[in-house]
Amino acid sequence: MSKILIVDDHPLVRAGFAQLIGDTPDLKVCGEAGDMASALQLLNTITPDLAIIDLSLAGGSGLDLIEHIKARNSDILMLVASMHDESLYAERVLAVGARGYINKQEAQEKIIPAIRQVLNGKVYLSEKMTEKILNNIVSGSDDKQGIELLSNRELQVFEMIGQGITPGKMAARLNLSIKTIETHQAHIKKKLGLTSAHKLTHRAIRWTLEQGQ
Repeated sequence: MSKILIVDDHPLVRAGFAQLIGDTPDLKVCGEAGDMASALQLLNTITPDLAIIDLSLAGGSGLDLIEHIKARNSDILMLVASMHDESLYAERVLAVGARGYINKQEAQEKIIPAIRQVLNGKVYLSEKMTEKILNNIVSGSDDKQGIELLSNRELQVFEMIGQGITPGKMAARLNLSIKTIETHQAHIKKKLGLTSAHKLTHRAIRWTLEQGQ
């Protein structure tokens, strides 16, 4: 029986996943966590075969958690389940160590097949995302533009700007200096072609609303 850890800051989402997994004879939930710190604490006492991880977590980023888990135990498989845009995040989560990405809107029907596919040593992505990645490989092109140009940390800062989080709180949450946060903001403005902090804030808020955060 494969053991599954669920990491999501929404109790109802965790309960939904737990029920779906509990109804599957060869899978069982071995732990649940609502934030990165709790997840890492749990991993001191349990060793799941697979962790389902949301990207937006209280006190940290799902991308950061994936990196922490990968560094701690590379045998733990990871599947991201998120409301974020797959086209923007799928390759990022694969690059830091996850083995799949599923949109929460499709999770009720596809989470169990996704879990099985990852447990079987394969990568799980939507057909559309798989086709996009394969086309880029075949053509040798890198068609990134706009927000896709941001690094993982820049994207994290951009998201926090859209959520109305101050630079001081960003620095504390990410364990960075305010100067580093300001540097990231400057890089984001340059990459997005924005000429002022006001325009950056407006763009970040609009993007955050579009993401449904």
